[in-house]
Amino acid sequence: VGMRIGAFELNEPVPDLQDPHVFAMIRPWVDVGSVGTLTLNRLERYLGSTELGKLARPGNFFDFTRYRPTMKNVDGRREVKIPNSIIRYAQTENGHDYLFFHLLEPHSNGEDYTDSIMELIQHFNVKRYCRVGAMYDAVPHTRPLLVTGNLGDVKQIKPVANFRVRSSNYQGPTTIMNLLNEGVDGSEIESINFMVHLPQYVQLEEDYAGASRMIEVLSSVYEGIPSDLAPVRRGQRQYRELSATIERNTELKELIQQMEAHYDAQLDSEDGKTAEVTEPTASLSPEIEAFLSELGGTLDSEPEQ
Repeated sequence: VGMRIGAFELNEPVPDLQDPHVFAMIRPWVDVGSVGTLTLNRLERYLGSTELGKLARPGNFFDFTRYRPTMKNVDGRREVKIPNSIIRYAQTENGHDYLFFHLLEPHSNGEDYTDSIMELIQHFNVKRYCRVGAMYDAVPHTRPLLVTGNLGDVKQIKPVANFRVRSSNYQGPTTIMNLLNEGVDGSEIESINFMVHLPQYVQLEEDYAGASRMIEVLSSVYEGIPSDLAPVRRGQRQYRELSATIERNTELKELIQQMEAHYDAQLDSEDGKTAEVTEPTASLSPEIEAFLSELGGTLDSEPEQ
């Protein structure tokens, strides 16, 4: 039995981390296109991460009729893999170390869950908490994907196009995981977050253009993250295939043109230029929605290399 911190069980020996920074993603809440998952996976491979721990009893927090366990054949034996929240870490020779939080959104005992994550953060004396994710928006795939976020007092080391610092003024139903944000904000830990805005009219299980934009923005804040780590070519290929497929569809082309005009006017408005911002108004027929759903599955069919 490993070391217990809150509801998490850590593998021994537990490392001594130097001023660690956390990268966190929360699934499925703000992980559309698996942007958070893809981003953390890329960072972990680059930095050479090791599993640190996971929830000792994930069933205390998750409904397994909603997060389904999976069956696998391993060395001739059938094994059940139970969904869990996984913590990984990476150590560097110079500077701070990293923690990677792959967090599932809880279905029950949410306060205990977020308290346990805060206990981990406090135990390792985390210096910065960075949440990454993505959401669907009325944006065209034919323009650079917009990234919004909050940097607090953290400075960018280089500018990056189409990134906007925005504080959310949303009011309404939300996730219990925002208790974690409140806990981090109430401490002396630096808190930053980034959200990629993905085109809502085609919903890819793995959107590599979104992951590329996230890594590009992270590289503008972290010296240790190179921008060429981003899966740019894979993302470009996905969106090129999308463009080629919808080129002959008049209804979709009209919708995308409206989104392009809205996107350009919105950026011009934020840059201080005069522009009238109008929301796209076209709606899709059931046939087009079915077409896009099938298209998304086709573009998802090739696994990441």
